Amino acid sequence: MPRVTTLLTDTGIKALKPKEARYRVTDSKGLLLEVMPSGSKIWRYRYQLHGVRQPTLTIGPYPEIDLKTARRQRDEWAELVARGESPKRVVQAAKMERLNTVAAFAEEWLEGQLEGKSDSYQRTMRRIMDKDVLPWLGGMPLAEVKPSDVLELCDRIKARGSPKMALVTRNALKRMYDYAIARQLAETNPAAALVARFIAVEESRDRVLSGEEIGQVLRAVYQSDVRRSLRLALHLLAITMVRKSELIQAPWSEFDLDAGIWDIPAERMKKNKPHRVYLSRQALEMLQELKMLAGRSAYLLPSSRSSEDKPIGRSTLNQAVNSLSLDVQHFVLHDFRRTASTHLHEMGYASDGRCCTNPEQGETPLSPNKFTPQPPYKDGPAC
Repeated sequence: MPRVTTLLTDTGIKALKPKEARYRVTDSKGLLLEVMPSGSKIWRYRYQLHGVRQPTLTIGPYPEIDLKTARRQRDEWAELVARGESPKRVVQAAKMERLNTVAAFAEEWLEGQLEGKSDSYQRTMRRIMDKDVLPWLGGMPLAEVKPSDVLELCDRIKARGSPKMALVTRNALKRMYDYAIARQLAETNPAAALVARFIAVEESRDRVLSGEEIGQVLRAVYQSDVRRSLRLALHLLAITMVRKSELIQAPWSEFDLDAGIWDIPAERMKKNKPHRVYLSRQALEMLQELKMLAGRSAYLLPSSRSSEDKPIGRSTLNQAVNSLSLDVQHFVLHDFRRTASTHLHEMGYASDGRCCTNPEQGETPLSPNKFTPQPPYKDGPAC
């Protein structure tokens, strides 16, 4: 990394311009200022302890920390070094004291560990913390939270009719405490001590949305700030009756939009049998828009977080649903298939065929049906 040696002044610092690569400008006694390509400037302290070069310590950003303050911090750390003490340990101890409570550490975790995650996932995690975790555990010392505290929190969430959210909350706390342990701010993980299946178990797959609930879900989708392509994807799941994996991994080569047909090959189907979906006018309009949003991607729903051309992740749509403000309880994406099958039965389509893609064996009026709608149904009920 290029390095410039000079005695810094406030005027000189303000005149420093960013370059293509970050560079450092030294002051004196180990104090240096690092200038990033973005233009931000960060104070750092370089030192040796017992004759051994130590990792550089960060003092903080300029201008929030001015030259005078940075030099004062450098001098305090230099005194520790002169006594043979480690400034890094002092910094870590101060950080442990600052992040002692669940509330303080939760903010540290949210800011540091959610970077790069989808916006909907970040919103879900923040909502979990703000709505449930912090009001109940926020004032407790981070290292003193016990499994019984987490269990009581989850029981409170379940008591209001949200067992799935109780499990999501337990999982969020588990990840947060994994990070706390890695940062040596806690020794045990109270959430990991709770077996997931004892928080919430998967309910029998008989959840069918009413017409009113379907409307509530779709209104919540379109009123959310989830990105447009994911809103359309969630709506397509409701009206095409395919599985989530069949939709999110779909390449454009499977679609004939002029003919209104989507042919899913056997290797992408659960039972290794090809499946044809006849597309309604509503579905075609959504697909045309998705085609524009996808640009040159080979996939219906390309990932926005990868330099490679690949589809969105398996959890992306689930995270989008979790971020919605829903009054519909116990809803998961697969309910769309079961709901469509049931409502079509009620409308009299069952005698002519079936609408979904599960095997015939063990079917009930509440399970998805193995049937590819023929053209007469392509403009059937729309959601």
